[in-house]
Amino acid sequence: MASPFPSALGDSGGEPSSGGEESGAGGESLVEQFEVAAERLPGLVATASKEQLLYLYARYKQVKCGNCNTPKPGFFDFEGKQKWEAWKALSDLSSEQAMQEYIATVKKLDPSWNPQTTEKKGKEGKSGFGGPVVSSLYQEETIREEDKNIFDYCRENNIDHVTKAIRAKKMDVNMRDEEGRTLLHWACDRGHKELASILLQNTANINSQDDEGQTALHYASACEFLDIVELLLKSGADPTLRDQEGCLPEEVTDCKVITCLLQQHTAGIA
Repeated sequence: MASPFPSALGDSGGEPSSGGEESGAGGESLVEQFEVAAERLPGLVATASKEQLLYLYARYKQVKCGNCNTPKPGFFDFEGKQKWEAWKALSDLSSEQAMQEYIATVKKLDPSWNPQTTEKKGKEGKSGFGGPVVSSLYQEETIREEDKNIFDYCRENNIDHVTKAIRAKKMDVNMRDEEGRTLLHWACDRGHKELASILLQNTANINSQDDEGQTALHYASACEFLDIVELLLKSGADPTLRDQEGCLPEEVTDCKVITCLLQQHTAGIA
């Protein structure tokens, strides 16, 4: 699974559009200002909100690739889905308008920046979010130890801390985050088999569904973590539970081995 929670953000696809490189009504100056704005963005990522980054990303893609021309990411690629939906929502927005809105937003993030200048700071390496940026929409911040919660420890596979918290009864093993995900969802999303096993041993609800109806088995299947899929099935996971889109765990993976395994268990339940 391409987790929605921190990952390096790259280009989300799409073939370059020749229209995105044309000068349009604004002449070459508009194109140059847009390119300079894209070069300016790396220094502003830390101060921009996620909404602003999505806004910039969508307009950058509209300029470079035209209307959204890539398949919608899978259910579990939360970050990819948000980027795709932001781009798709622009529909037939012209490249000139997209450039103007992009430039205006960068200007808003840095009022001291002069978009008229054509001086550039050089290439930033590979193209990424909203232009030549190597960053992440959900850039995982460095969280101070005292500010971490149990989900942070689960994501980083801190088995010792999670185990101690469970044994000290300082937490509900089936507690949910803001989107209904439990610790077991997170452990399976990140491929932490040992942690998943510990959670199951401590009465984690194996069939708990998040706000989209997805179980830990959906997560492990989508990520193609065969060892965790086997662990969940052996521990009593129900392969017949569907998410809100009506998908079974076997329908969210391209791995034939996992699909076969899930089908066998489904047949055993029927």
